[in-house]
Amino acid sequence: MARPTNKEELLQASEQSYDKMVALLKTLPESALRQTFTFDVEKEKQAHWQRDKNLRDVLIHLYEWHKLLLTWVEANQKGEAKPFLKAGYNWRNYGEMNLEFWQKHQSTTYEEAFELVQTTHQKVMDLAEQFSNDELFEKGVFPWVGGTTLGSYFVSATASHYEWALKKIRKFKKSLAS
Repeated sequence: MARPTNKEELLQASEQSYDKMVALLKTLPESALRQTFTFDVEKEKQAHWQRDKNLRDVLIHLYEWHKLLLTWVEANQKGEAKPFLKAGYNWRNYGEMNLEFWQKHQSTTYEEAFELVQTTHQKVMDLAEQFSNDELFEKGVFPWVGGTTLGSYFVSATASHYEWALKKIRKFKKSLAS
């Protein structure tokens, strides 16, 4: 799927990828929902393959990135200058922030994680609906966004992240069949 470049594509891609993810989760046996991943991550180079140990970890990652987007947009809309990433993190070390999210939720259950991501997904979609196409996809509309577009942040926190999650869930499902 091509990266969305307008509001309609953003909303459609986000909902489609989210729905695919939820549908795929529903195909897994109940016993697998809380199971540790069984696939081989040795060949994978990205840190998230080592970090995420189960479906809860994947869902919590989505939830925390939804929260980053929601708090960033809401604060800046109120005139509070707030960076996208948590204080102390930047685009060079955000992997450490992801690890902090992971550590924070080790006692969160799969069911809680699923409910949290459902709630924040809807909040993100509702927030995206409030913006015009130009506000989302024209550069320079909001000075606090920087050199990109607001829509690119929405795409990253939704459709792109859901596709990332789908890859992990599919790999896990395939490993269950082995």
